[in-house]
Amino acid sequence: MKILIADDHELFRDGLRHVLSQFEGPPEIIEASDFPQAIAAAEHDPEIGIVLLDLAMPGMSWSDGLTKLREMLPSDVPVIVLSASDDRRHVLQAVNMGAAGFIPKTSSSRVMLSALKLVLSGGVYLPPALLDQGPSGSDGAGLPVAGETALAALTPRQREVLTLLGQGKSNKEIARVLELAEGTVKLHVTAILKALNVNNRTRAVVAASHLGLNSPDLNS
Repeated sequence: MKILIADDHELFRDGLRHVLSQFEGPPEIIEASDFPQAIAAAEHDPEIGIVLLDLAMPGMSWSDGLTKLREMLPSDVPVIVLSASDDRRHVLQAVNMGAAGFIPKTSSSRVMLSALKLVLSGGVYLPPALLDQGPSGSDGAGLPVAGETALAALTPRQREVLTLLGQGKSNKEIARVLELAEGTVKLHVTAILKALNVNNRTRAVVAASHLGLNSPDLNS
């Protein structure tokens, strides 16, 4: 597997290389120090399996850079925001634009590896602190937030699936916990996304947090 590290600080890239060397494999690392380099790498290397992206890089605005990256990459290649900034609005905007999750740069290597494994298994990682309850309605980032009406439209089983989605679990993990076929879980997830008016699992996790469902704390 190839991992693209896009960050303008060489020292951090070196440190992340060391952390990622602990993966089984280990993965092949590609580096970019600005958005144009990251976009060029995504365009020319079809074997990239995951992107770790710092939003604060030279070359263009982070929103334009993330948009272009998502256009270049296959839809099943996750782009994870890896940033020193924990500005909730920016992170949720990034999720709304297609980021698969957010890992603070202040995270320990253990948390970072656990979060990456979770994402690669089809789950979602957003820090619990980011998902603290906010005001009802819009979160200010253009992200639809489900209310009690949407929750009431779900079946009891779908609520259980949503709770596990809110914990960042993958379909395989949800199937194991609920003793369901993985295909059945996929059908439930599709129904949940429709009910919550979101179009991906990451946004469902954010919506679930607004309904009082907890995201996993990998620090524990």
